[in-house]
Amino acid sequence: MATKENDQIIKENNFETKMGLPYVLEAFTSIFKIGSISNKCRSELVLLGNVCHSTLVKRTLENTLLKGLNLATIIAKRTQTWNNCLALIGSPS
Repeated sequence: MATKENDQIIKENNFETKMGLPYVLEAFTSIFKIGSISNKCRSELVLLGNVCHSTLVKRTLENTLLKGLNLATIIAKRTQTWNNCLALIGSPS
């Protein structure tokens, strides 16, 4: 998906302002580096939805500074993060 399309989806849905910066950074770290994601961040991510999560990851991957990353690994970590978020939200506390 092209940058303009990702930017349009993000703008139309106001994704960047719906999730606080600390949670965005936490999700980014769990996908693009090594890190964990808190229960509060998982809840926020699930509330925004998979379209938001996927679009923000795709847009991040378009950054020229991240050209050396293994796309398959990032997509797998994105999916793993999303599935972990859903599992936590769906399980009784």
